[in-house]
Amino acid sequence: MLLCIGEILADMIGEEKNGITTYERKAGGAPFNVACALKRLGAEVKFVGSVGDDLIGQFLIKFAKDFGMDTTYIRKNPDRNTTLAFVELNEEGDRSFCFYRKNTADYCMPSVSDELIKSADIVCIGSLMLADEGCVEYAQEIIERAHSFGKLVAFDVNYRTDIYRDKESAIKTYKKLLSVADIVKFSEDEVEIFTEEYVNSLTDKLVLITLGKNGSEWRYKGKRNKMPTINIKPIDTTGAGDAFFAGALSVINNNVGKPLTEQVLNDSLRFGNVAGALNTTGRGAIDNLPDLDTVKKYIIEISEGQ
Repeated sequence: MLLCIGEILADMIGEEKNGITTYERKAGGAPFNVACALKRLGAEVKFVGSVGDDLIGQFLIKFAKDFGMDTTYIRKNPDRNTTLAFVELNEEGDRSFCFYRKNTADYCMPSVSDELIKSADIVCIGSLMLADEGCVEYAQEIIERAHSFGKLVAFDVNYRTDIYRDKESAIKTYKKLLSVADIVKFSEDEVEIFTEEYVNSLTDKLVLITLGKNGSEWRYKGKRNKMPTINIKPIDTTGAGDAFFAGALSVINNNVGKPLTEQVLNDSLRFGNVAGALNTTGRGAIDNLPDLDTVKKYIIEISEGQ
């Protein structure tokens, strides 16, 4: 089982027509996206997060239920609003974010029991909460307990410039979690932000790097390899990295307790690449997530074409 902990929010995806910008409400939040992608791929997954007792929170809880997610661990906070992320897309489907997030519900994360952590094989920690020092301590404490129970910890950087005071403080905070996680994910832009030298220093971890249309790369114990992705014309890249991460983690989770061989790592990239690419074929981070059979079909076609 995979346990995802972190933000759940509404992505407000903007579109301009005839000089008027309208926003379409979509469920989002990186760790929630990962949880939904894992669910769609047939993995056992649970999600821990916090929403406000408001229209957006009610929408998200209903969305999660309708998606088939267990909502037991999504806390409804009566004193805070739900986080919003306003998303603007360019002609290539690439997105930029602006967060409406001042003392919102995801500053107050639910407690996580030992029993819930023990039931997981991999614990995935979201990054948006790291803008608050109390939530940094919350994440560090969960990671410490997960390791004490022999669990793997996965962390996706998901660097966002507008929720931190400055770049230096953000990087310093991220490194607190990067130093203790077992599986870490960067985009190629984030590698530049943290520097190639720093990323290469993470030799005791499995490092996954997304490369956009060029696929992805793994680095592990001094070795590395890149895998290409499929050719898809993206409509919206929101959540593509989350779908990739879920696809890769689903393969790794199926091999928990076994050595992370180059074959397993290559397979995890193939799976993640297809899942991430297919997720860009429509608007929003979740609505276009592929199921297991679809991903397998593309992987078979790739193998036969080689």
